[in-house]
Amino acid sequence: MAGLTKQIGAVTAMNIRTIPQRGWMSFASVMAVALAVSVLLFFLALANGLTKTIAGAGSNDVAIVLRDGSEAEINSTVTRDQLQVLAAMPGVVQRNGHPFASGELMVIVDGKKRGAENVTANMPFRGISPDGVALRHTVHITQGRMFTPGTNEIVVGAGLLREFSGFELGKVIRMRGTDWRVVGVFSAPGSAFESELWADVSLLQSLFDRGDSFQTVRLQMASPRAVEALKAAVKNDPRLHLVAYGEREYFERQANASGSGLVRIAWILGIVMAIGALSGALNTMYSSVAARSAEIATLRIIGFSGLAAFIGTMAEALILSAIGGMVGVALSYALFNGRTTSTLGAGFTQLVFQFQFSAGVIVGAIVLALVIGLLGGFLPGIRAARVRPNLELAAQ
Repeated sequence: MAGLTKQIGAVTAMNIRTIPQRGWMSFASVMAVALAVSVLLFFLALANGLTKTIAGAGSNDVAIVLRDGSEAEINSTVTRDQLQVLAAMPGVVQRNGHPFASGELMVIVDGKKRGAENVTANMPFRGISPDGVALRHTVHITQGRMFTPGTNEIVVGAGLLREFSGFELGKVIRMRGTDWRVVGVFSAPGSAFESELWADVSLLQSLFDRGDSFQTVRLQMASPRAVEALKAAVKNDPRLHLVAYGEREYFERQANASGSGLVRIAWILGIVMAIGALSGALNTMYSSVAARSAEIATLRIIGFSGLAAFIGTMAEALILSAIGGMVGVALSYALFNGRTTSTLGAGFTQLVFQFQFSAGVIVGAIVLALVIGLLGGFLPGIRAARVRPNLELAAQ
């Protein structure tokens, strides 16, 4: 066993020393793997950032109520009478003698993306009740102030402000035939709330002809257990025809729906790119075996086994692929990690989020690189193992 280990070490060292002789081909193989890893990481970091942003918006002790059967706010309706029934249910926190609740409405408006002012995109414009901000535990006004109820004032999320132009503090914006003044900027680090504009819900109901209806109701509950009790009470109340979720549960459902699609795309494209990289790895390793046929024959004459030649070839392929994987990770991390982008969310509006790498994302990419190396070295390794002791070949 010790002898075989020494043989494998000697063959592997020889293979590595001769890599510069196949410099351009080896470089092309490394870059093909790096490209496959970069494409995979791009989409995985995109999905990871999107999932964390959506899922990070919720609280365990806040309930969100929608119309039964609605998958998102945009197609939900909750009447004022239903809100009053909800606000009177057990477990809803009372503050200053009033239920701690917010009836909310979300409409879609156009915005211009920074760097592409001729391109418009849908943005979420949310009407909230006076308790709406306090119900979002991570939200803080960072510039200016909160809007005054009953006035055409809005506050803008910091994430939306980074991606869209024209919403800076003090600006007057015309939306749906009405002028609105930006009086504040709020932050909610790592959550979907930062992608929204907020104004007084009663104004949006009037200006957008929504009567006295809402789309969702948020309720501050006494505890997460009270949220579970509310879910059962809403389900069993024949007057409501609504469904309640814990806020974190609601956003996690949306995150799973949005992120899973991107993860599938990531792996499909990653595998397609990996097939191309595998072709390059096979060419490189076959060339390596062909160039070292004389050395391999010499080693076989002096007693080296075919297994040592096989494993040495596999080791070379794995080393090149591992280098390609590390290059791909480094490039992707430098180019994308923390970069802000936006995409369509569940309400057909732009959701602003950051690319986010994680240990799991990076491990997945490295595994892809190593699989390319294993497959790319296997057949050439068999060819190397089949090189027979041959004095004429060894003399070449």
